[in-house]
Order: sequence, then C-alpha cells, then structure tokens
Amino acid sequence: MTSKISPAKIAPQVAAVDEVEESSMSLIEHLTELRNRIIWSLLAFIVAMTLCFFVWEPIYDFLTIPLCNALAARGQECALVFLSVQEGFFLAFQISVIAGLVLSFPVISYQLWRFVAPGLYRNEKQAFLPFLLASPAMFFLGAFFAYYVVTPMAFTFFLGFQDPGALAVEGEVVSEASAAMVFQGSAQSYLSLTMSFIIAFGLCFQLPVLLTLMGRAGIISSQSLVSTRKYAIVAILILAAVATPPDMMSQIILFATVYPLYEVSILLIRRHERKVEAQMRAEGLLDENESLYDDEEKE
Repeated sequence: MTSKISPAKIAPQVAAVDEVEESSMSLIEHLTELRNRIIWSLLAFIVAMTLCFFVWEPIYDFLTIPLCNALAARGQECALVFLSVQEGFFLAFQISVIAGLVLSFPVISYQLWRFVAPGLYRNEKQAFLPFLLASPAMFFLGAFFAYYVVTPMAFTFFLGFQDPGALAVEGEVVSEASAAMVFQGSAQSYLSLTMSFIIAFGLCFQLPVLLTLMGRAGIISSQSLVSTRKYAIVAILILAAVATPPDMMSQIILFATVYPLYEVSILLIRRHERKVEAQMRAEGLLDENESLYDDEEKE
C-alpha cells in the first residue's frame, strides 16, 4: 500500500529554484502591453484577410473539391448557385475572414506568447511553449482529417438521398412521373457545412493538448481521467451529436476519432507523472513507498 503525498508540499521547493526573468510591471504597464499585442494581432489579421479577399476564388475551388469528386462519381456536374444577389460578396468575405485568421495565426500566437512569457517562471516556459506549438499543429491535423476523410464520406452519404430516377444525361435531368430530387446547392450553405466539419474536428483534436497541459499543471491526473472514462464517453457522444451534421456516419467518425485521443491523453499524463516521481525520488524528495498521483481508491 503506497501513501499519497500532495503535490502542494513540493510546490514551494520547486518554485524556489525558479526565477522570473522579467521585472515586475504595474497594472497600467500590463494594460499597455496587452493593447499593443492586440493591435499587432489585429493588424496582422486585417492584412491577411485583405490579401485572401483577392484570392478567394482559388480557396473556394479548393474547398469544393470533396463535393465535386462526390458529384463526379455520380455523373453529375459540380455547380453551386447563389440564392440572393449579395450572397457572392458575403461568400467571398466569409472565405477571406477564415483564411485570413489561419494565415495570421502564427503572428497572433507569437503576440500571445510575448504577452504571457514575461510572467512565467523558467520551468513554466519550458512546459508551456511545446503546447503552444502543438495546439495549431493538432488543429491542422484535425482539419486535414476532416477535409480528406470525413467530408468525402459525408457528401457521398448526403447525395445518396437524391432521386435515383433523376439522371444527368447530357446536361438534362430526366424524370418520369414526379419532380426530380437533384442536388442544386447554395454556395454559402455548402461553405458553412464544410467549415463546420473542419472546425469541429480541428477543435476536437485539441483534446490531448488541453488535457496534457492540465495534467502537467496538476489540475487533473491520469487516474482521475481513468475513473471518469465512462462519463467522458457520454460527453464525447453528446459532442459528436452537436458538433456534426445530423447524420450517423459523421457522428460515429467523430467519436471514433476523439475517444482514442482521450486515451492518448491518459498515456501522456501518466508518462509525465512517472517522470516527475522518478526525478523527485532521485532528489530525495519522495520515498520509495510514497506516490504523488496514485489515488487511494482504484477501479
């Protein structure tokens, strides 16, 4: 039976060896620094959005590739329509905003780091910086997964509800006894649907980054994640139902993607816990029969 020692007991000892590299600042200086960082971030976003506004059509063409491939497999022409006069402008504006945010994200994250870093201890900087780099990487990984895997399957599923008797033959839709049900989508609706897939999966791929950061901060432990696994499964199922369109396929794909990330988070946090315990035992701060993270009650 191992005894548990609170991480709070070692906090003063760990903090004692760290020093804040920057001098303390007054409240006004902090607000001035925050204002400057926000201004630089906004300028970077406005410049990036303006540049993307002039190249919104190639971006739009890229985003429609999954739909066009699904339509081509059915022998249909890939064409989206504007349902209102102003829809084309708002489509271009929406694309430029999203693309501008992505393009300016490195500058925004750098400004965030420059604002936060002076208030961190040296060991906190070493712990926080990898997560600042991993967060956009995991978001783009989730976005690529949504774009190249999820959306082609989802669009193929959605297009399956067209009228089987309505066939595209030499540009004419042929249907015999009833009105044909053929896809003639709105460009704005399609963009919203595609971006909902990309953003949902991009955010869900942040799960291991968030949980691991909380584990390193001592807010959660691997054992607490294990003990709440059944609740996490229910929460992920609810998230999949809310974040994705109402089709079973995309919800199953999202759950099958997010839940393994939850298990990966447990492994990453457990690895960090073992490393901390080994280091403390080597420094004589923890006995062999003591444990920092093992709960008294295990499932």
